[in-house]
Amino acid sequence: MALTKEKLGKYIELLEIRNSDLRYGVDEVRGVNTSKQMMPTKADLNNRDLSKFQIVEPGVFFFNHRTSRNGSKFSVTYNDTDSTIICTEDYVVFRISEYGKQYILPEWLYMFFNRPEFDRYVIANSWGSSTEFYNWEDLCDVDMELPPLPVQQKYVAIYKAMLANQQSYERGLEDLKFICDAYIDKIERSRYVKLGKYIQRNQKKNQEIRFSKADVKGINTNGYFIKPMRLFAGDIATFKIIGYNDFVYNSRINSTINRLSIALNEGEDLIVTPAYETFYIENPNLLHPFYLYMLLQRDRFARTVLFNSFGSSTVFFGFDNLSDIEIPVIDVEEQKAISNVYRLYKNRHEINERLKAQIKDLCPILVKGAVEEGEKT
Repeated sequence: MALTKEKLGKYIELLEIRNSDLRYGVDEVRGVNTSKQMMPTKADLNNRDLSKFQIVEPGVFFFNHRTSRNGSKFSVTYNDTDSTIICTEDYVVFRISEYGKQYILPEWLYMFFNRPEFDRYVIANSWGSSTEFYNWEDLCDVDMELPPLPVQQKYVAIYKAMLANQQSYERGLEDLKFICDAYIDKIERSRYVKLGKYIQRNQKKNQEIRFSKADVKGINTNGYFIKPMRLFAGDIATFKIIGYNDFVYNSRINSTINRLSIALNEGEDLIVTPAYETFYIENPNLLHPFYLYMLLQRDRFARTVLFNSFGSSTVFFGFDNLSDIEIPVIDVEEQKAISNVYRLYKNRHEINERLKAQIKDLCPILVKGAVEEGEKT
């Protein structure tokens, strides 16, 4: 049997290389999300001392050792780009040691981390009271079953081929987004009109009990209807009926993403909890629904929402606030034309997200296959 069985700590080493000469700036700061991907940081960098930030070179891993309130996920990633980035001093940064390179590939280790089994292991072995942690010492104590490098390379090649295909698709997606953004930047110099001139609040209730709680939908931060995470309480007769081309949004602003969660129903009727605000466009011949949806997805609109929201512990953006927002209005045929491009972008974006999910789902299969093949070698 050719499997090597050791603790992970035997193959990795801790890094604490600071950005002391300020060689890297705000543009190079990255964080890690629960999908184990690098992303632009959400941290407030105003008045932050970037000299304390840690340097993460290509091929180097980093993780958030805070596991509580993290969706039962372990946020770990590695820099698979050709560029050096920096992360806050709160992250733990490490790499495969020179000794470890004889036994483990970074891509294989990343696949190992991407398994749901590993997330469950980390959460079960985190410690703390109000805040739970999974620290460097805990990671080093992980048991590893390592197949020979050639076997790892074989399965890594499959992973990288799928990843290259997804990234190629994503580059085309960004081209579409650039077209939309450039066009909208141009029309934002057009005539502005208050949105309230075009929209009406939706007052339709499920009073005749046409729909059951099984028909209830929620909305996510990307503007899609989703199956709720939990069954809503309350009288089903008070739930709101959402018809074709009706809009739904959560008036409670999510403090973690700082934007409005809003969706447009382009399918069959459904119902949502009374907590959601809903509305429709009174005359679609003047304002095309998907054109408005496109505008409401913009970062500029997100900033406007934040500026006009109100509240203390909970921040709200009500229907009256929405009605008072000004939007650029162009000829309805132009609205439809740019909406078609944006619709194509949204559809391809959804496909891209499914591709990424498939790649993530493939990781445990590849790791299991490599280990089983290693046992037979």
